[in-house]
Amino acid sequence: MDRTVIAYVIYLAVSIGLTVWVARTLSRNGRIFLADVLRGNEKLADAVNHLLVVGFYLVNLGFVALYLSDDGTIDDTRGIFEALSTKLGVVLLVLGVMHLGNVYVLNRIRRRGVMEREQRPPVGPQEWIAPTAGA
Repeated sequence: MDRTVIAYVIYLAVSIGLTVWVARTLSRNGRIFLADVLRGNEKLADAVNHLLVVGFYLVNLGFVALYLSDDGTIDDTRGIFEALSTKLGVVLLVLGVMHLGNVYVLNRIRRRGVMEREQRPPVGPQEWIAPTAGA
């Protein structure tokens, strides 16, 4: 079997495995965060969480597939390791950037929601005044 094909098989197996693991971890732990962001609406949190996971899979697996091709042939075992380290390193960086982007956006949404919930007038109303006829 050609060494390039071996590198492709290993790359796909590890990349898909990492993508599934990260997506499951983010889904499991992100659900609680989403429920807080969406003010306890569990059904909406589950729906948004599922949509985020689907989008995560589409983007990352699409990137893995696009990044599969190589411009050269691999001549020896050392070349397999070099090609895999480069490809997997880039995939890991993309996974990390996607994760940080999701957390940043959700944190901004959460912060805005917390500010809206905590807005209270500085002094509570003390009495009610009827409107005048001339106003």
